[in-house]
Amino acid sequence: MSVTESKGSTNLAAAQAAARDQLDAHTREIVAWHFHPTTGCPFWLDYATRLKFDPLKEIKGFEDLRKFEPFQDEWLRGGPVRRWVPKAFANRPIYVFETGGTTGVPKSRIAIDDFRTDYELFSRTLPDEHFPPGANWLMLGPSGPRRLRLAVEHLAQFRGGICFCVDLDPRWVIKLIKKGWMEHLEAYKEHCIDQALVILGAGHDIRCLFTTPKLLEALAIALEKRGSSIRQAGITGIFSGGTEFTPQWTRFASEEFLDGVYMTPTYGNTLMGLACSKPVTAADGYKISYYAPQPRAVIEVVDFQDSNRVVGYGETGRVKLTTLTKEFFVPGFLERDEGEREPPYEKSPWDGISGVRPFHELAEATTVGVY
Repeated sequence: MSVTESKGSTNLAAAQAAARDQLDAHTREIVAWHFHPTTGCPFWLDYATRLKFDPLKEIKGFEDLRKFEPFQDEWLRGGPVRRWVPKAFANRPIYVFETGGTTGVPKSRIAIDDFRTDYELFSRTLPDEHFPPGANWLMLGPSGPRRLRLAVEHLAQFRGGICFCVDLDPRWVIKLIKKGWMEHLEAYKEHCIDQALVILGAGHDIRCLFTTPKLLEALAIALEKRGSSIRQAGITGIFSGGTEFTPQWTRFASEEFLDGVYMTPTYGNTLMGLACSKPVTAADGYKISYYAPQPRAVIEVVDFQDSNRVVGYGETGRVKLTTLTKEFFVPGFLERDEGEREPPYEKSPWDGISGVRPFHELAEATTVGVY
C-alpha cells in the first residue's frame, strides 16, 4: 500500500468513526424527542407503555434500536393520522403524504418541513454547471398526494427557479397495467408526455428536469419524432429515480438519447428522503451505488431470514430503513426492495446499496408503474 493509499484509508476510517458518533448522538436525540411526554407523538407514547424497556434510558445509540420490533407498514394505513404528530408540533401546519398504497388504504405519513430539508440537502450535491441556479424546472412524475411533487417544486424554488408540473396519477397507471389495458396505458403515457412537450415548447426556458426512467425514455422518443432531443429542448441536468434505474438502462440512456446531458440517479421514498448515488461512470460499468442521508435516515442491507444481521459487502440482502427526524421516527422498516451492500466512501462514510430492485419474494406481486 502506498503512502497516499494509506493516508486515504486512515482518513476514511476517521470519517466513518465520526459518522457513527454523529449517528449515535442523533439517535439519542430523536428517541428522546419522540418518547418524551411533552414532545413525543401519541403513537410512540402509547407504544412505550407496552414495551419491556424504557427507550429514554436504554436507547444510547443506533444499535440499541434493535430492541424495537420491526416497524409494520400496516401502522401507517388508516387514521387518525394525527397520532403521528409530535406534541411539540401540534400547532404547526401539517402535510400528509401517501407512500405505496396503489390498492386499498394507502400508507400515510405526516410532514412539516422534512421534505424541504431533505431536498435542500440534496441540492448541495447538484453541480451548478448542469443545474444552474435560477433555472426553471419541469416535474414529470407522480403528482397528487405524493411528496415528490411538492419536494421537487421546493428544490426548484430553493435553487432560485420556478417549477412547472404535469398532472400524473400513478394509481391509474397501476390499474391499467393490472387490467392489461395496454392500449389505454399507452394513451395515458402519451397524455402525460404531451403535457411535458407543451410546457417545454412554451418558452419557459426550462433547463432542469425531474422524471422517472420510463418517462424520460418516452419523452426522448417523443422529442425525436419531432426532430428534437433532450439537449435541443434546453435540458442541461436531469434528476431521476426509480427501480428501473439499472446500469444497463443508464448506459442505454447515455449512449442513445442523453447526448451528454448530465443525469444523477437517486433512490428515495416518502419515509427516507433521498439516497444520492456515487458518480456513475462508464469506467465502473455504470454501476449505481446509493447512500442514505445519514443521520436523518439509515439504510442497512440485511439477511433475508434475520433482519438484525447485516450482510457482508457485496452480498445480497433486503433493505432495512430507519428514519430519524423530529417529525417522524421509523425504526427498522423492511422495505420492498433488495440489493447489494456497498462499502463507505469519502463523501458518504457509511454503508451504501447497489442493484436496488423489488424484493424477490414480493417481486411478482409488485407493479412498477411509471417508475
